Amino acid sequence: MKIFVSALAATMLAAVPVAAKDRLTPVFAPDLIVNGVATTPTGRTFLPVQPRAGKGDPQVVELVNGKPVAYPDASWNGWKWGETGANRFVGVNALRLGPDGALWVVDRGAPGIGKPAVAGGVKLVRIDIASNAVTRTYDLVGVTTPVSFVDDVRFHGPNAYLTDAGQPGLIVLDLATGKGRRILDNHPSTIAQTRLMAEGRELTDPAGKPVVIHADQLEISPDGRWFYYQPSNGLMARIETRWLDDASLSAAELARHVERFADRPSTGGTAIAADGTIYLSDTDRKRILTIDPSGRIGTLIADPRLIWVDAMWIDDKGNLLLPASQLNRTPGLNRGKDAVVPPVTLYRLAVDAKPAGNDHR
Repeated sequence: MKIFVSALAATMLAAVPVAAKDRLTPVFAPDLIVNGVATTPTGRTFLPVQPRAGKGDPQVVELVNGKPVAYPDASWNGWKWGETGANRFVGVNALRLGPDGALWVVDRGAPGIGKPAVAGGVKLVRIDIASNAVTRTYDLVGVTTPVSFVDDVRFHGPNAYLTDAGQPGLIVLDLATGKGRRILDNHPSTIAQTRLMAEGRELTDPAGKPVVIHADQLEISPDGRWFYYQPSNGLMARIETRWLDDASLSAAELARHVERFADRPSTGGTAIAADGTIYLSDTDRKRILTIDPSGRIGTLIADPRLIWVDAMWIDDKGNLLLPASQLNRTPGLNRGKDAVVPPVTLYRLAVDAKPAGNDHR
């Protein structure tokens, strides 16, 4: 397969990790597998949860007086086998507060890795946090396939962009009409191209096969010009949002606008700051890296506690929130064996950065 065109010079990865002692502050250490975080300026905190077999874990929680409470209510977190997924969370993979101030939840619609989606399960859910009520559900069945794994979402103007880590590609969703388009299907930039590594070993599924996570992380530059995206095991690419929003372009024309941006290691999650700096987790070496707008990579912090840091968040106080999810130790990514060492901890790291205004508020 032809490798996509590079528009930037090769990047250099900082070789010397930064000492991390006493820099990380534990924020929350629940008996839950937490793989993301989103906070409001008033201090409300929302977390996505990966349920454990037989535990009855909720999938979305809000911290209330330091304790996780099912959000927006128990009903949305009460899906059971045999039920439709239209009004229940089936397999939440990500959440975030959007530029409109609402909480947006990405539901892959399948109750586990490698399991088929249930009817009505694959969706994007908008929750008004003032009323704590679901205001709209976007059914994504028309832009997904039986092997899709809708992963995460970002917003730009009237559109939402989503990644598909199962069927390599991106989804552009018109938030007004609810209509979606698949783009860059099976393009090299959306396909995993390297081994997925964590803590010095390649991740394997319960059958012993290498784990492959295609288009996963995504960010939009603060000026709204660039859309950055990557597989968890692959390379970071970018494309201008104007091309993503142009539905008249053919697949070949769109592909010509993709640029290779940065060569980086296996990654669990990212975040972007107001100055355009992308923060990225290195799951193999338990580090947080930075990528500046030119594509130069550096090391922010290295710490043995940073085990599979997933979707990060920049709060309004200049902190980077780091959910050390230990996902690589969960059965689906660890030959069927549960090696998670509780608690799974959410850390805070002062970085003197602000969130991009077009990203969230």
